Amino acid sequence: MNDKIKLVLMSCCAPCSAGAIQQLVRGEIQRIDDFIVLFFNPNIWPESEYTKRMQEQVKYCEKLGVKYKICEYDHDAWRAAVRGLEAEPERGARCSVCFAYRFEYAKKFARENGYNAIASVFGVSRHKDQAQVDAAAESAPGKITYLPIKWDETLRQKINRESDFYRQNYCGCEFSIRKV
Repeated sequence: MNDKIKLVLMSCCAPCSAGAIQQLVRGEIQRIDDFIVLFFNPNIWPESEYTKRMQEQVKYCEKLGVKYKICEYDHDAWRAAVRGLEAEPERGARCSVCFAYRFEYAKKFARENGYNAIASVFGVSRHKDQAQVDAAAESAPGKITYLPIKWDETLRQKINRESDFYRQNYCGCEFSIRKV
């Protein structure tokens, strides 16, 4: 890989990505020359929830002057990818397939747009497991490097305390909604 990294940062929502974006803006991650936030979350359901999360992500990126790309919302294609895994628990096989599906898309996006690495904030959520996220990224097809960056959790929490972000209480898909 070149000395300079052009990074695609995958984001699920502003509360999870805020600290990572700040670290990248401040130049705290070595060798990152350029980055873009990629919002590819066809797993989020219902579409109104997707829209809320997407709007928060856009608002935060624009506030910081950060490049971003909002991708097509195709929940039916995502459902087809995880078909047969609907009954899996959170952090189970469905999540691994979901992550790999989204990482494959990100690698293709990176390759087609001149980026040479991807990273994500998927593992910072209390709903997810970082090791599972990393394994899915490594297994996803595509010759783009995955960087398993350990983001500053203290910074993320500080930004979240000081923000008025919309916050959700489930990961995103209809299978992760807790019955109250």
